Amino acid sequence: MADLEVIDWSAENEQQFWNGESGALNEILSGPCTTYEALDNALRSWLHLVAQGRDQYLSSEDDIASCSQKLLDSAIFNANKDYVRTQIIYSLLQEDEYGPLHGIANFLLLDGRTEESTFRCMVCEGCFSRLLDLIKGCGECDHRLHRLLLELMYEMSRIERLRPEDLMQVDDGFVTYLFQLIEALSDDVNDPYHYPVIRVLLVLNEQYMVASTSVAVDPTSPSSPMTNRVVKVLSVHGPSFRTFGENIILLLNRETETSLQLLILKLLYLLFTTSATYEYFYTNDLRVLLDVIIRNLLDLPGEMNVLRHTYLRVLAPLLAHTQLGQPPHYKRDQILSLLDILRGSGNAHFMPPEPTTLRLVERVAKIAWLLDNDRFEETPSPVLFGSLSLSQSASGVSLIAQVSEKPGIMTPSLKSDLAQESRDRREHEGGHGVGKQAKSLRPHRSLPEVPGHSHGIPMTQSPNVTRVHIHGSGQKKLPPKLPPPRRRTKLKTPNAGESLDTNETLPASGSTTAS
Repeated sequence: MADLEVIDWSAENEQQFWNGESGALNEILSGPCTTYEALDNALRSWLHLVAQGRDQYLSSEDDIASCSQKLLDSAIFNANKDYVRTQIIYSLLQEDEYGPLHGIANFLLLDGRTEESTFRCMVCEGCFSRLLDLIKGCGECDHRLHRLLLELMYEMSRIERLRPEDLMQVDDGFVTYLFQLIEALSDDVNDPYHYPVIRVLLVLNEQYMVASTSVAVDPTSPSSPMTNRVVKVLSVHGPSFRTFGENIILLLNRETETSLQLLILKLLYLLFTTSATYEYFYTNDLRVLLDVIIRNLLDLPGEMNVLRHTYLRVLAPLLAHTQLGQPPHYKRDQILSLLDILRGSGNAHFMPPEPTTLRLVERVAKIAWLLDNDRFEETPSPVLFGSLSLSQSASGVSLIAQVSEKPGIMTPSLKSDLAQESRDRREHEGGHGVGKQAKSLRPHRSLPEVPGHSHGIPMTQSPNVTRVHIHGSGQKKLPPKLPPPRRRTKLKTPNAGESLDTNETLPASGSTTAS
């Protein structure tokens, strides 16, 4: 496609570029393409126009994405999907100019998120090594393209398993370069924590874990386990790259996507089970991490067993191997309460936890300083869960390496679900008593407080006067009781010898006797 003639499509301004059906972009994509040569020419014209616009007026990534979306929605793509994808992938492997590369990478990222076969084809064609070279080469020259290439590498690597020869292209220098980017100040106000770089390191760690578990079962794997470069660099130069550790804890604290939580937990598991990285994190960061784990475990619904198991597998070495095992022991009572809740102790309203959860809970509960906190007057020796070497064995990480979730799946929140149920119940109940609810919305005004003095002279009160409170303040004297009403009946005829007293008077006011 790179050798074909390109029609000189151009747009002097943004209006000419878009401008509805008559815009240059739409004219390119709406033209007839009856042959592969015509299709290649249209693709090159589209790429040339996008590259030109990127350097002039397509200042945001959303603008570039709109160009890619127009190609995805066009007739020439929908009639020749496989061919167009193949040609653009080949362009990624051959193109050297940053403008066209930006359009190519954006299209592949957008298409791959909806069609995973695009990423599969990219891996098979060797695009990982190409992305590796481009990321190392354009970091100082084009920050927009650099960020986009990192996102493309992340999305491709978390969907498709990389080939052993691809991972072997990653050396210590590249991983160190990524850690150095995180330590440097970010030039993007919208991304102060270098999240695209962090995600690439997380997904590379997962790829190493998966590769280490395949040595015994995959005949195409290398005969010896592959060195995890991410853990190796942190083992040797960890104190120089502690900003990365701080940022992944911040990311875990706010992340709701299950797959990204699992990526973070997998790396934490290796760091807490590798002796060289036991104390990689600052103590305060470990305390924040423990708070996050406790909160997330309490907030997981019952059906989220896979994520719950992963959190528990990380919690055990975190408490046993790091500074948290040294007195004063942080959140010991809260940890014990958490374990009781996960056991289902005293909870008759829910089904008992399944066996794996109970087994992992008991593993945490057997940590020495959780069993008896008073016995440790000096620094305790941590319970050993097995220190993993830099070349991780398949048996040590196989369980946690196999855990996965589809991208885009959000972790449900037990607290949010209960709050929503409560709101739904209130709305349902409120629908049957609209009048009562409307009445309760009327503002309620309290009566003024009765003063305790009159013009500076304290008011005294007779001890036999009964007082009542009005709205919690002020007092009022009870009025006297009224006499019962007189009954109006027919006059009784007096008996013989009995006279009727016509001088009978009403009872005196305040009398409590009735006639």
